[in-house]
Amino acid sequence: QVYLMESGGGSVPAGGSLRLSCSASGMNFKIAPMNWYRQAPGKERELVASIDSSGRTTYAEDVKGRFTISRDNARNTMFLRMDNLGPEDTAVYYCNTYWRGEKWGRGTQVTVSS
Repeated sequence: QVYLMESGGGSVPAGGSLRLSCSASGMNFKIAPMNWYRQAPGKERELVASIDSSGRTTYAEDVKGRFTISRDNARNTMFLRMDNLGPEDTAVYYCNTYWRGEKWGRGTQVTVSS
């Protein structure tokens, strides 16, 4: 059974930084494409960043230059480094992959105060 667990969320002032982690188990992590999504209050869940098995990355336009997605295949862990955070980044952040079906973590809350 695939299990994804996010950590690293918290409350920071505008301009601050956080690093989220997603620990994965029950899958061959090193060949799995991985994604970070977020869902703000009253809004739909949106894709923030993706990283494929080769390490190629893509980002949503509004986080380019501020967020960095990475992975450590030896630790079965994906990361999201978030810099220069703003109140608009406040959301629950979710780890996601497609492995015999779409899989989600339970999310970690990020709150940015102005």
